Amino acid sequence: MRGGVRVGAGRKSAGVDKRRQRPLYISDKLYEEIMAQQIPSCTTFSQKCERLLEDAIENNALSDALEKDNIDGKLRFIDLFAGIGGIRKGFEDENTVAVFSSEWDKFAVATYKANYGDTPHGDITKIDEKDIPEHDVLLAGFPCQPFSNIGKREGFAHATQGTLFFDVLRILKYHMPKMFLLENVSGLLSIQGGKTFETILASLRELGYDVFWDELDAQNFGLPQIRRRVIIVGFHPELKIKSFKLPQGDSTNRKPIKDILEQNLSGYNISEHLQKSYLFKRDDGKPQLVDINSNIQVKTLCASYHKIQRLTGTFVLDGPTGVRLFSKLECKRLMGFPDSFDTPVSRTQMYRQFGNSVAVPMIKAVADEMKRVIVTTPSTPLLQ
Repeated sequence: MRGGVRVGAGRKSAGVDKRRQRPLYISDKLYEEIMAQQIPSCTTFSQKCERLLEDAIENNALSDALEKDNIDGKLRFIDLFAGIGGIRKGFEDENTVAVFSSEWDKFAVATYKANYGDTPHGDITKIDEKDIPEHDVLLAGFPCQPFSNIGKREGFAHATQGTLFFDVLRILKYHMPKMFLLENVSGLLSIQGGKTFETILASLRELGYDVFWDELDAQNFGLPQIRRRVIIVGFHPELKIKSFKLPQGDSTNRKPIKDILEQNLSGYNISEHLQKSYLFKRDDGKPQLVDINSNIQVKTLCASYHKIQRLTGTFVLDGPTGVRLFSKLECKRLMGFPDSFDTPVSRTQMYRQFGNSVAVPMIKAVADEMKRVIVTTPSTPLLQ
């Protein structure tokens, strides 16, 4: 629990509160039990009742605090910029419990609630860090933004002011959880010639965290999709974890797109007119087309996939018009979500949500390694 003096804790000095007579109706048996209590400096019924009530209130508050601080021995985590909960899906297991989530997009909130039963809080920039529950792990897939004040002397916190990373930083600084896991697009490495990323790492290390990062690819974690993302992991300095290698997956046994495709679907068709007038208007090998015989990993699924962009999209040779978009089930499988994952939104929002989400098996591999390290590192128990 956070240190400090709890309001109302301890004995009250004589004369602080004005005593008033209040009727109390109890059984004879309870009266006898109260009078039988040996309580220092308390001889009368009134004195013993007051001391017993004070003890009960204080013990109950302590019990509540302990329960909040350690829920059945599980790692408590918060899920920021939660989207549809992809990072949560990869991190969550029987030894963890979510205590807070935040997402501003109402459509993503609907999908999140449908799958986790939690309604995320809104815009994180409007939530005071003091109002966020205590937690052991911070998870965030924060949007990347350039920092306008890099190089000035006000400090890294000032350099990130006005960006959404600043909100991650202020929450970390206040709560100092044991670990954090951050995810972002690979473009983060090159924004402002790499200075944005340098500031992010320096800001996290300025808080005292031991920070590790790498660029990982979803196709090395059992997904038939090329999807490179930057993963940043940090450990509280008291854990003394000075070495951490992010898992690289398996690049020798990749899953082909043919393994997840459905056949003979309708409803996802691309019209013949759109094919002739746009998709195949040039003979340049675009867009990427796949079928049940394709033994490759496809391009990154983008949030704008519903716009049927010929340069970035991958489409399936199937259906009444011969070419169609990926189905909802195929999108789930591309991203590593279970087939049962619910998306109670329009098709356009469904594509946006999966395109904006994370490769779940990749996150899970990183999360599993984080948990393994803090359990196996000497003198760094899982929960202290």
